[in-house]
Amino acid sequence: MMVDTLTAIEDAPLRPAEAVPAGRARIADIELLRGIAVLFVMLHHTHGDLIAWPSRFLDWLFSYSAYWAGVDVFFAISGFVIARSLLPALDACAGEKEYVQTVLAFWIRRAWRLLPSAWLWLAVALLASAAFNQSGAFDPFRANVATTAAALANVENFHLAATFGAGPSGTSFVYWSLSLEEQFYLVLPIAAFLLRRRLPWLAAALVALQIFQPRGLVTMVTRTDAILLGVLVAGWSKHPTWRLFEPTGLASSRIAGPALLAVALFALATLGSDPLGIVSLHVGVIAVISAGLVLVASYDRDYLWPPGMTKRVLMWIGSRSYGLYLIHVPVYFLTREIWYRLLPEGGALGPADTLRVTLTALPLLLALGEANYRLVEAPMRRRGAAIAARFGSRPAVERR
Repeated sequence: MMVDTLTAIEDAPLRPAEAVPAGRARIADIELLRGIAVLFVMLHHTHGDLIAWPSRFLDWLFSYSAYWAGVDVFFAISGFVIARSLLPALDACAGEKEYVQTVLAFWIRRAWRLLPSAWLWLAVALLASAAFNQSGAFDPFRANVATTAAALANVENFHLAATFGAGPSGTSFVYWSLSLEEQFYLVLPIAAFLLRRRLPWLAAALVALQIFQPRGLVTMVTRTDAILLGVLVAGWSKHPTWRLFEPTGLASSRIAGPALLAVALFALATLGSDPLGIVSLHVGVIAVISAGLVLVASYDRDYLWPPGMTKRVLMWIGSRSYGLYLIHVPVYFLTREIWYRLLPEGGALGPADTLRVTLTALPLLLALGEANYRLVEAPMRRRGAAIAARFGSRPAVERR
């Protein structure tokens, strides 16, 4: 269950030389956080999407916690890893032509990295809603057409805000976050060109504005505070003062880092709970905690979790997290459709089916996540890197 060699080699140039222990090829704690983030999101969507009937355990769990904050962890990671590689490459450009070549190479690599898997599972969900939907689990075909079109245009975040609560949202509603990230990838290099050294100040101002603003549907699906905090962490990691704040005390005990991580994850889960209503500015606090975890991970000293089997498993999940994020809702709906068809005529799924549904969904997730990674993500990433190389790209302008 080791991380794919190709990905490790691609990630290697992205790390500051002084932060790379000998023999290491990637930031292990960042991959760990990816694994945890996708587990949070998958758990969040079990309530209603996989287990679509009353469940004492889930009802109790979600009365005290919610797990949508996994998306904010993803956002903070994306801001960090993209800015940490892209912005120095842009700063090193000798002129506008080289700048344009570097930006084009970045966009090409991003497109080949993200779009093949995204479009594949959009097509699968759309076909399932038309041809394998006796239970209605996949929502009506019409709703899936609208969601698919919005996702293809990278505006699913706005579509979700416009239609939320007005009817079925379709199978691919999770593409709202992918749309937001694609918008970020488009704007960041342009903003870097226009603002130059003023970019961090604008990022900090936008973060401050969002943290202290009330959140509605539109501001929730366009929130960039976690992404921009990741960008600021990446910029800070190039400054000498970054080392002054290294949490070296976490290395004194094998349980110190995991304890810190557990506290942070507990905070993320409980802050996201509407019934608890801990603080009114909980979305901004979640963004800050997410960025704080990325900051600790950025030192690449295994501060959040020591090496071992548990970390290798979470890193494996993290390396497949993009595919798992795209796949998990279709798999949940597919599982319900399968068991619906196995019921006696007129039957309905209920609490007695919880275990069998769960045990069906888990292996499907693992198998399809691995297949997508090996057969789609890795080959398409190689293809994108080859095409981008024709534009004179530097090796450090692409990262997930």
